[in-house]
Amino acid sequence: MKKIIVLFSFFIIIISCQTKEKLPPVVFEKYDESKDIEQQQDHENPRMKFVLFQSKVLDLNTIFKPFEEDLAYFSEQDYQSLKPLVLEQDIPSLQKSITEGKLNYEKLTLFYLYRIRKFENDPKKSLNAIISLNPNVIKEARELDKNKKEVSKFSIYGMPILLKDNINTKGMPTTAGALALKQNNITDDAFIVKQLKENNALILGKVNLSEWAYYFCSGCPLGYSAVGGQTLNPYGRAKFETGGSSSGSGVAVAANYAVAAVGTETSGSITSPSSQNSVVGLKPTIGVLSRSGIVPISTTLDTPGPMTKSVIDNAIFVDAMLGYDTSDAASKEIKESYLGDGFQRQLQGVKLGVLKPILTDSIYALNIELLKKTGAEIVEITPPEISFNGFLTLLNIDMKYDLPKYLANSADKAVTVKSVKEVVDFNLKDSLLRAPYGQQLFDGIVKDETTLEELEIVKENLKGEGEKYLASLNNENLDAILSINNYHSGIAAVSKYPTLTVPMGYKKTGEPISLTFIGKPLSERRLLEIGYLFEQLTKSRKLPENYK
Repeated sequence: MKKIIVLFSFFIIIISCQTKEKLPPVVFEKYDESKDIEQQQDHENPRMKFVLFQSKVLDLNTIFKPFEEDLAYFSEQDYQSLKPLVLEQDIPSLQKSITEGKLNYEKLTLFYLYRIRKFENDPKKSLNAIISLNPNVIKEARELDKNKKEVSKFSIYGMPILLKDNINTKGMPTTAGALALKQNNITDDAFIVKQLKENNALILGKVNLSEWAYYFCSGCPLGYSAVGGQTLNPYGRAKFETGGSSSGSGVAVAANYAVAAVGTETSGSITSPSSQNSVVGLKPTIGVLSRSGIVPISTTLDTPGPMTKSVIDNAIFVDAMLGYDTSDAASKEIKESYLGDGFQRQLQGVKLGVLKPILTDSIYALNIELLKKTGAEIVEITPPEISFNGFLTLLNIDMKYDLPKYLANSADKAVTVKSVKEVVDFNLKDSLLRAPYGQQLFDGIVKDETTLEELEIVKENLKGEGEKYLASLNNENLDAILSINNYHSGIAAVSKYPTLTVPMGYKKTGEPISLTFIGKPLSERRLLEIGYLFEQLTKSRKLPENYK
């Protein structure tokens, strides 16, 4: 009986494809960007004086080739009919539509593939967010549709997810945006990717990033990589910065290219692009999520984290990546669910620290007043002056040792570069293609002769200074300290404190701005709960105007 049903379903699919008109293939063509580059030189921000927009090495025709047949039967009419069910919808809403039979995982996946192709093939709207796509994702979606039983509305099951392209993923190269890794770095899945797959998430593809997680060139554009080209902000294409280094993750979520994306952070690399693209980003306590199989900067500070359109999705997503990893020395066994039975509905009893020096920001001040009026207890703080000496030294020496370990143990054996120095030498052979903005930070790593003993002192000093700045969390028994965007991400990083950033509005120019919650170690559940209350109170996030 089961075989008859499967065969019947198969024939229905065949018949429906035959009755629908087959659309001609869409061809991606490079456009003349010379005028755009010329105009960009007048930008007031030196980091946005781009030398190029489009990738010189990616061919989106090749990337989309595996989907040509399926997309040939997915029309603009299909896309438009699914938009109300998919666009800006959170995971519970998507799962509800699927349970009710209005949607399925295959259609959801096709919707995102069509949408990515639609905008990335438009010279006026392309965001250069995608580096690769999973060629098997439609087949995997069909399998999940076929095997679906009772799926919780709070499940990651069947949700198409994008990964920052410094995260090892089977079947797609892991490049960190660098040509040194583009051809040969075919790996197994990183630990968090295995967790996502075990929880039946669909890995849709890999997204662009600031090359080597923005610890490569100095003063260069955020969101640029030699592999992916220049990532652009959907709220102001080539007008506003994308934030970095998880630029593609922030941009892709903001533009609704997937349900959610994974970013990674050393210092601000989740909070910055989340803030700049009006999405929710969680930088968890080091060790909450595994770092195994991720191209590193610093094992001291690195962590992956979820980037989503809503706080509820963020909690669902981080739950799906949890797991104790014996190969990551910092890994923690987290037994609680970050979503649990849901979040509290009132701000009464929530105690928040407000930083006096940034109360001059009118949007920040307005949101603080709103929190106060709605029941939160507000404590104004004037933090002490601290020293941040040695921060670059920490990153330099960690990367000098951590990158070779990744290349030796987690990269494909065919990758020829084995150290930072060898990457520098590789790039010098064709610097216009491989490093058009230079590689000043990599040069600095090579020259830095700080010993490991000296490094330990630097780390301890920085941690102490960071904890001193955030001492009110303990002294005043605060649930969180409130910041703007990634203003205090470096301080939270060296303290090893988690941060959650949630959209709080838009400047007069239309540029997004977010409220960032800094909490004590392992307080992610509480941060998500407070972030959810704030999100429901303000409902600030808006879909970018040109991507509706």
